[in-house]
Amino acid sequence: MPQNTRSINYETNVNVKAFLKLIRYAEHKRDDDRVYYLLYGGQQTFTDTSTHPDLAILAWGKRSTAAGAYQIRKATWDEAVKNGIAMDFTPASQDKIALWLIQRRGALPHIQANELEKAIVLLRTEWVSLPGGTQSKMTIAEAKQRFEKYLTECKGR
Repeated sequence: MPQNTRSINYETNVNVKAFLKLIRYAEHKRDDDRVYYLLYGGQQTFTDTSTHPDLAILAWGKRSTAAGAYQIRKATWDEAVKNGIAMDFTPASQDKIALWLIQRRGALPHIQANELEKAIVLLRTEWVSLPGGTQSKMTIAEAKQRFEKYLTECKGR
């Protein structure tokens, strides 16, 4: 049974923080916090974080409600709300939902143990921009390099 997301302090666990940052980069190819406000396709933004934006955006020939740093679809957000994971769509709630998805896929122990490749294999269907995913433009070598960079940044804070 996965741990409850409320029992993991992702803000102080450097491996989790670094991995969340890696997912955000893989999804958007950006390192800034504005990714928390991007809609599917990366060309439009939203400002109301009281709820999921629930806008079906057409990009790359596909329509999706994916939004935010982790490109969370409306149906996933609804399930997270139903399970008490999040009540809004703020950056902190998006992080909690991502952590919840990581736990559901069984990848959290691998992230905590620095087993990056094992975690990616479990998560690349959730985040298809991760190495080996259907929309990936990132190599495993680049993912490892970025993860190490993010670990160093997170340890310095």
